[in-house]
Amino acid sequence: MLERLFGSRTRVKLLRLFLTNPTTAFYVREISRKINEQLNSVRRELANLMILGTVTTADHDDKKYYQLNTKFVLAEELKAVLLKSQLLLEEDLVRRIRESGNIRFLALTGSFTGSKQTATDIILVGKVDKNLLIRTVERFQRELGREINYTLLSTREYNERRNLGDKFLLNILNNPKIVVVDDITSEE
Repeated sequence: MLERLFGSRTRVKLLRLFLTNPTTAFYVREISRKINEQLNSVRRELANLMILGTVTTADHDDKKYYQLNTKFVLAEELKAVLLKSQLLLEEDLVRRIRESGNIRFLALTGSFTGSKQTATDIILVGKVDKNLLIRTVERFQRELGREINYTLLSTREYNERRNLGDKFLLNILNNPKIVVVDDITSEE
């Protein structure tokens, strides 16, 4: 969606990378790997962002590092636009996941809530078409420009792990989360 507004998928990925990591400097090959785009495309868009004043450069150890220009007058507005577009993507992701089967519990955690302590980004409980789920997650990984870790449990497995005090599950449940579906009972 934002590619149409900003004119380039690579530029959107770069903006997302810099705006979500405002104090981190990256070198070109590192950027190319992180956003999964061709090196020449990254260089071209970095040059465009330099002209606009969105990013700054610094040389260190014979490498040129790029970083968000925190004094860029539109930095906060761009961040707001990117966050709102991510919310739209997340809503679409949730809708597609719900369509993949009989979901009893669905929560967004980890990178969706900014929690670095949570080992997964999505927890799903229920019966789903795994191939459809995999395709859905892969599509949104490309859209968001980052990996999405998910955990899929049957209702029985979820209840057993919760009753046993499973550390992994309790970590997920005790950290920040956005519960989308909560139709699970202990008796099942």
